[in-house]
Amino acid sequence: MTTKPSIVFAHGLWADGSCFSSPAVLVGHSYGGTVITAAGTDDGVAALVYICALAPDADETSQSQQDKFPRTDVFGHIEVADGRVWLKPSGIACFAGDLPEQEQKLVWATQGVPNADLFNQKLEGTAWKSKPSWYVVGKNDRTVHPELERFVAKRMGATTYEVESSHVPMLSQPNVVLDVIRAAAKSVKAA
Repeated sequence: MTTKPSIVFAHGLWADGSCFSSPAVLVGHSYGGTVITAAGTDDGVAALVYICALAPDADETSQSQQDKFPRTDVFGHIEVADGRVWLKPSGIACFAGDLPEQEQKLVWATQGVPNADLFNQKLEGTAWKSKPSWYVVGKNDRTVHPELERFVAKRMGATTYEVESSHVPMLSQPNVVLDVIRAAAKSVKAA
C-alpha cells in the first residue's frame, strides 16, 4: 500500500509539526520559505517546495540573507506603522505586477502585514540540508531578488523551475506552481 503525501502550506503551521499527516510536503512562499526551512526538520516531512522564497541557513536570518543581494524595488514602497510592515498602494506592481489591475487591488487590500522585526527573528533548523526540495524562481520578482532565489535554490540542490512571473506565481501562473507541487508529491509517493 502506498501512502498519499499531504500538502501543507506554510501559513497556519504549528511549530511542533503536529498539523502534518505523514508524509507531508511543505510549501512556502516568500517568508513562508523560512518557516518550512525550520518546520521541515520534523520527521513527518518528506519534501519542501519553495515559491519565490527565503531559505536561510543555520547562521542566517531572513534579513541577513536578503542583505547579501541588491535591495528590491518593493522596499521603496513600504511603511512601518504600529509595529507592522505595510505595503503602500504604490508598491503593488513590485509585488504582483503581472496580475490584472483588479487582482492587484485585491492582493493589496488583503495583504498580510508582518511584524516589523519578523525578518530578524531566528528560527532553528535547516530542513533543506536533508530533505529533497523544489524551487520556483520568479524571474521578474521585485520583492525577493531573483538572484537570491537562484542562489538558495542552487545551495539546497533544489529541482528548480524559472517562470516569467512577479513575486506571486501561484496567482499569475497557478498551473505551473501546481505542477511543481505535484512533482514533489509524486516523488515522495514513489519513495
